[in-house]
Amino acid sequence: MSGGDSQYFAERVPRSGADDAALWRRFRGAPGEDAKINIVQRLKQTGPVPQSFTLHLANIIPPDTLRGEALMRGVWRIGMTRMTLEPSQSPWSVPMPSKHVADRLHRFAWLPDLFSQGEDGAARARAHVDSWIEIHGRFNGFAWRIDPTAARLWHWLRCGEDLFEEGSEPARQARLDCLLRQLHYLEDQADAAPDPKSRWLSAIVLVAGAICFNNRSALGLALERLDAECTAQIQPDGGHVSRAPSRLLFCLLQLQTLEELLRRADLDVPDYFAKWIPRMGAMLAFFQTGDGALNPFNDGDESRAEVVDAALSRLPAPPRRFTFAPKSGFQKLEKHGLRLVLDCGEAPGQPFGDQAHAGALGFELSDNTSRIVTSCGFSAEVNIDWQAAVRRTGAHSTLILAGRDSAVFTLNEETRLQSASGPDGISAKRLEEADEIWLDAQHGGYKPSHGLLHRRRLFMAGSGARLAGEDSLVRPISQAPSEDRKFVNFEIRFHLHPTVTAMMGKDAIRLICENGAVWKFKTSHEGARLERTAYLARGVVERPEQIVIAGFADPNSDGTEPPNCVRWAFVKEPNA
Repeated sequence: MSGGDSQYFAERVPRSGADDAALWRRFRGAPGEDAKINIVQRLKQTGPVPQSFTLHLANIIPPDTLRGEALMRGVWRIGMTRMTLEPSQSPWSVPMPSKHVADRLHRFAWLPDLFSQGEDGAARARAHVDSWIEIHGRFNGFAWRIDPTAARLWHWLRCGEDLFEEGSEPARQARLDCLLRQLHYLEDQADAAPDPKSRWLSAIVLVAGAICFNNRSALGLALERLDAECTAQIQPDGGHVSRAPSRLLFCLLQLQTLEELLRRADLDVPDYFAKWIPRMGAMLAFFQTGDGALNPFNDGDESRAEVVDAALSRLPAPPRRFTFAPKSGFQKLEKHGLRLVLDCGEAPGQPFGDQAHAGALGFELSDNTSRIVTSCGFSAEVNIDWQAAVRRTGAHSTLILAGRDSAVFTLNEETRLQSASGPDGISAKRLEEADEIWLDAQHGGYKPSHGLLHRRRLFMAGSGARLAGEDSLVRPISQAPSEDRKFVNFEIRFHLHPTVTAMMGKDAIRLICENGAVWKFKTSHEGARLERTAYLARGVVERPEQIVIAGFADPNSDGTEPPNCVRWAFVKEPNA
């Protein structure tokens, strides 16, 4: 991400209501539109209300106790927005700073964290739910959109006994009544969900609701719906079709939660659970970094290490280890704690490309527990214009030609979101010889506009103390020479993780890692420099540095020599 991009997206002054609404329409499209309900749909929400749950979900996801502690102090933080309320004050009692903040609050992802804070936290959590029911519980177009409704129900069900079995009888009955009305509404609306996230979570929640209330007639259809979503959204190698590791994590945890619930209900677990859970667990382990968290590819954040461990610890057997995920499109190089994961896959087709990034041949590099090279990352908590900005190629550790994206963004007419596609011709070949690993990858994303292929070669030494790379821009032999002989500007970016301290030196850039290790970045190209960038994957906008190599490429070069060939290396200082 360039300095100009980050200045444009700086949140220095509050936006007007009209500006915020326009931003929301632009970046949330059809899934962001207020829900509408007619008389027939309202009647479907009514009916007999069970007197109690048959079973409650086991909450296998560790709470974020730091967020819970902040909420107990009245501090509500969504990305870069901070609201401070009185201890007993409901967030629904104050004007929302933006639609994005309101959307995140209506999902109730924070509810289990508040319940983790003892009896006082539990009492406050129930009070906030009761306040929401009083204000929004009958219907609200914004809060009752399919995606936040499914998320809200999931988090309410996670809190099970703490939420629905405590308090006065009228309060318990009101919560149960509101839960059932939302479940009926979701069942009626789920097929109309325009986006895959909503469809997945709706399927999960409808299965959970059917088991929790012993609704056998609804369970069969709900399990069929979930089976269809697993087939549509999980790749044969276990990766999520979005190519986002943290999305995979939560899909896996949700399946594991339902599997445990089915067993406690003494119900048969469908065969597809045993098919998908081990594969998803193996893919999750593929993306787990040395610090225990995840690589933030596409619309995925780092997540928390304890949540990743919770999913991996519930697998029926240790996850299968591998270094190449062909369907998901990732390669991994690993030697003695040095670990690199390369994105060598194209964006998924619509509608799964609506949140995909143009990060072809970008990579994540870490040394044991310390991250070194990353991308600008992603977080659902950070405001939506930032989320859109980091989808661009410049937000990834790869080569950018003429300021263009390596993928093509086009409008998905159904969702009204910008969907990424391509790049064409992306591939990677791997060679392991003795104790060394070579990787040769390329893509043709710049071939239509400039007739050039981006080729990236990587070499990892067996000692784990050196990563060498070569980026080249190649005009294929099959491509006719360009009539325009004007050189084309390019940049190669290496976004550094916020935990890295970078210092310019005479012949190298010195990188001091969180674990105390010191690496040097060297290049054959003159003029490597440090610039500020942005990092979202820890839930806020951080401003680390990036290494930038800039130059001008010959449109007719075969890529074997400068300026179209740039060599670089990360070398670990001995005894560091």
